[in-house]
Amino acid sequence: MKLFQIEEPDGAPLDSDAPGAAVGIDLAGALARVAIALGGNAEILPDGDGNRALEAAGLTLADLLLGLRARAEKQLARPVTHAVIASDADRADVERAAASAGLALLRLMRRREAAALAQGAASDEAAALGAAQAAEDLAPAPPA
Repeated sequence: MKLFQIEEPDGAPLDSDAPGAAVGIDLAGALARVAIALGGNAEILPDGDGNRALEAAGLTLADLLLGLRARAEKQLARPVTHAVIASDADRADVERAAASAGLALLRLMRRREAAALAQGAASDEAAALGAAQAAEDLAPAPPA
């Protein structure tokens, strides 16, 4: 029995019973992107206005990850609990920010390494797409 129902700003309910999703995140300096892969096909998750990148200006690393997590949860209508992050930032900083954003860090990759996984993708989105492909491979299996 649920005592209350959480709804997103657009009115779509977030299914708290759904298994948590794993996403790929690219932290590329001034811009950041979040992507998901299903069956090996990765795609960038846009915001409600269709913007595929989130501007990082004025945001802390943790706030940036919180914003990307919220974007993914809104698009997927389920919790996002795990991430592969592509970033050239300091490992300890990324680990702290992921923990603050409530994300279990499956793997931290260099942006160039993640981009290599997304062969043929547009160069500005390749790291997010590659990180999403890695997240799909590393995500914990949903409960039976």
